[in-house]
Amino acid sequence: MQIFGVDIGGSGIKGAPVDLDRGDLAQERHKVLTPHPATPDGVADGVKEVVDHFGWSGPVGLTFPGVVTGGAMIRTAANVDPGWIDKDARALFAERLGGLPVTVVNDADAAGVAEMRYGAGKDRRGTVIMLTFGTGIGSAVFTDGALVANTELGHLELNGHDAEKRASSKVKEDHDLSWEQWAHRVQKYLAHVEMLFSPELFIIGGGVSRKSHRFLHLIEGIRADIVPAQLQNNAGIVGAAMRAAARS
Repeated sequence: MQIFGVDIGGSGIKGAPVDLDRGDLAQERHKVLTPHPATPDGVADGVKEVVDHFGWSGPVGLTFPGVVTGGAMIRTAANVDPGWIDKDARALFAERLGGLPVTVVNDADAAGVAEMRYGAGKDRRGTVIMLTFGTGIGSAVFTDGALVANTELGHLELNGHDAEKRASSKVKEDHDLSWEQWAHRVQKYLAHVEMLFSPELFIIGGGVSRKSHRFLHLIEGIRADIVPAQLQNNAGIVGAAMRAAARS
């Protein structure tokens, strides 16, 4: 079974048909740059370009970097234009895609459900936390496999700032931090999250997951297991397709 997934991020909009039997992309993904400012109309145009690239005509699942309720309504927009707040994203994207069935889900939640079904969280019980490091820090929290949606743990306070303003991968790039310097910040953040939730497993996702060998071994003092996302930066696309399939 194939369903189309689109992952909307602060820097890029990427998507592809997903083979849900295998939990992997059915074709090589297509990516366009996220417009700046990332207004609803600008992002919708980017999504249409990605979907049209494949000539897709079925259900589409989309991720969004903020709180999404009811598979449609946007409640926060930390890393995109504030015009998204209280926007019916499902209606916007459905109109732009010519009436295709559309589902919208928080980006980290999508990545998390994909990792729990097909990747690093498969068959893991207890509390599992997926953290996606990119423009911000997204989070997905699971208890015995059940998702607690829209947790937004990237906005926990760390040294007087939103954690994502201290430890996202964008911060590493913007401040030209070494892997050691950045890993120290990530370690402090993980320690804070661990103190609050006591997870058995942290799954580290986002684009930086494919470079996990550069920094995971530098993180010390965390009791939970820490592993990279097996689906790497495709997890959001897969999870978006999974959510669309569940609602179609």
